[in-house]
Amino acid sequence: MVKKNEGEIIRVSGPVVEARGIDVQMADIVRVGEEELMGEVIRIDENSFIIQVYEDTTSVKPGEKVTNTNSALSVEVGPGLLGSIYDGIQRPLQVLEEEMGIFIKRGVDAHGISQEKEWEFTPLVKSGDTVVGGQVIGTVQEFDVVHKIMLPQHIEEDTIKTITSGTFTVTQVIGTLESGEEIKLSHKQSVRTPRKYNTKLAPSIPLSTGQRIYDVFFPVAKGGVAALPGPFGAGKTVTQQSIAKWSDADIVVYVGCGERGNEMTEVLSEFPHLVDPKTGKPMMERTILIANTSNMPVAAREASVYVGITLAEYYRDQGYNVAMMADSTSRWAEAMREISSRLEEMPGEEGYPAYLSTKLSNFYERAGRVQTMSGEEGSVTVIGAVSPAGGDFSEPVTQNTLRVAKCFWALDAKLAEKRHYWSINWLKSYSLYHESLREYFKKNVDENWGNKVTQMMKLLQEEEKLMEIVQLVGSDSLPANQQVILEVTRIVREELLQQNAFHEVDKYCPIHKSNDLIDLVLYFNELATSASSKGVDIQDIIASKAKYRISEVKNSEDYKPVLEEVKEEMKKEFDSLIKKYS
Repeated sequence: MVKKNEGEIIRVSGPVVEARGIDVQMADIVRVGEEELMGEVIRIDENSFIIQVYEDTTSVKPGEKVTNTNSALSVEVGPGLLGSIYDGIQRPLQVLEEEMGIFIKRGVDAHGISQEKEWEFTPLVKSGDTVVGGQVIGTVQEFDVVHKIMLPQHIEEDTIKTITSGTFTVTQVIGTLESGEEIKLSHKQSVRTPRKYNTKLAPSIPLSTGQRIYDVFFPVAKGGVAALPGPFGAGKTVTQQSIAKWSDADIVVYVGCGERGNEMTEVLSEFPHLVDPKTGKPMMERTILIANTSNMPVAAREASVYVGITLAEYYRDQGYNVAMMADSTSRWAEAMREISSRLEEMPGEEGYPAYLSTKLSNFYERAGRVQTMSGEEGSVTVIGAVSPAGGDFSEPVTQNTLRVAKCFWALDAKLAEKRHYWSINWLKSYSLYHESLREYFKKNVDENWGNKVTQMMKLLQEEEKLMEIVQLVGSDSLPANQQVILEVTRIVREELLQQNAFHEVDKYCPIHKSNDLIDLVLYFNELATSASSKGVDIQDIIASKAKYRISEVKNSEDYKPVLEEVKEEMKKEFDSLIKKYS
């Protein structure tokens, strides 16, 4: 039986189009209307089917044609991805701008990677070798990244018939398999289906961000998931940009999903000028940007997150550690809500679809540290920003994200108003990776790391209790030992939790420096507590001058000599005070 390949539209409701007269399967990509707008089949009824269209459907009307492409929503993967800026369905914005200016026409198509650029290919396999889908067969150089060419994942075990080294475009044949399939530098990858891997590994290595509050108090593991909820202006986008720049991820995929146009413009104009602190070269050389602003069609917004995670998985399977920023998953959920309402589905809480939790879980489950099909280790770490209306963390998207995210960075508008950055609320935030990362920190940073972090958190929790009393009766009425706690936690807040993103040195703090700063603060706590127990007046303890030099330590590039100097000064100061009161 020959499939019918062309049908007609019978109803249009925003991005949702109903059609009939054509044989389709779920997730088929179809072309809609005279302008051939791209859409995806999301429901099949007895006599018709529903399409979500990835472009504006203004002027599309019943009676126009619908054509089936008989393929699923896919991205083109291969050399040339890095440094690119895409829309939500992998159309390169730089290429489209050159062709038609700043306004993108509807129905336009463009290849995800350049079809003309040539790459020097070096094979790693030879004729007669047995291979499987996802296996690395050779390399090309993409900026400073060794781009590993992999077989498409649909290939079962096969044998290399021919393989050629040389200079090729992504469309030219570089080899063949015994089955007759041709091998090229690029191939298509479905975005709805996760890429295969051999084994999922335990999240036992931290993603180093260079930001003290994350690395010390709320670490995320490579292959882990961090949720970053916060109200407007609390610093979600800036936080993700800083982590993208300073983390030890090899590749960064940044998805601006439904963000305001001015915020996305800032990202698009700033990122190409950022300098990679590791190489001194442009940051874009290891970054992929996906821009889908709030005024773009909602269906493409829903697709953009899957496009981003698929590109991240592609580089993970080459053995790289990838950090994916999704900003923000709330806008993604709003797109699902709009499409769901137009499908007349039964709404769940606050109008979101009943399957919101499942969709979020399926997306975040694609994060992970894995052993690839070639036996290498790679990871995708997902940091998902959430934008709850009015900063209400009890709303459905935040709550459903918390069920799957093991790291919760709660942004606080009040801290942001006080210019306390990073504005992470240390009492609401948590990380469940402490236990799995304990051995790493114990072996690579400090034998006593876990106990020190626990002690710091206990001090901050104690401060919160004491502040309730202080607001009623003032700090002078507290016993001396409790006043010491307030002074120590003030230092923790101002010197450890705060970090100056514009300071030449403090914008990045390696984990060993964070450890030394913790030791210095705890050393002051030990001296102050001891002096208080020996009768030294609390005002004299608070008046200690050496503690003000802690900021000098964190702002010094060669900080070790200053650290020792400050320690010595603290000891002399407290020895003098104890002598005075003895």
